[in-house]
Amino acid sequence: MTFDPQKVDEFIKVFNHSKLKIAMFSGNHGLKLLQDTQSSNVFYTYSLWQDDDSLQRYRRSDIFKTTWAATRILFIDKPQAYSTIVIDNVK
Repeated sequence: MTFDPQKVDEFIKVFNHSKLKIAMFSGNHGLKLLQDTQSSNVFYTYSLWQDDDSLQRYRRSDIFKTTWAATRILFIDKPQAYSTIVIDNVK
C-alpha cells in the first residue's frame, strides 16, 4: 500500500486502532505490518488465515469495512492484495 507521505502517521493510527480486533478475528493466525526499506510511505500487511472462508468472513465484517474506509482515503496509488497457500510437500 502506497500512502501519501503526509498521511503515514494517520495510517499508523488506523492500523494500531484495528490490529488487535483483526488479530482476534476468528480464523486469524497472525498479523504483521511491514514497511518498505526504500520507501517509507509503502507498507504491506501480512496476515495468516486458517482458510479462505475465514478470510472472506473477515472481508465482509464491520471491522474490515471500517478499517478499509479509513485506510483507502490515504492512498496515493492503487493498493494490491495477494492471497497464497502454503505448500508443505515441496520436494
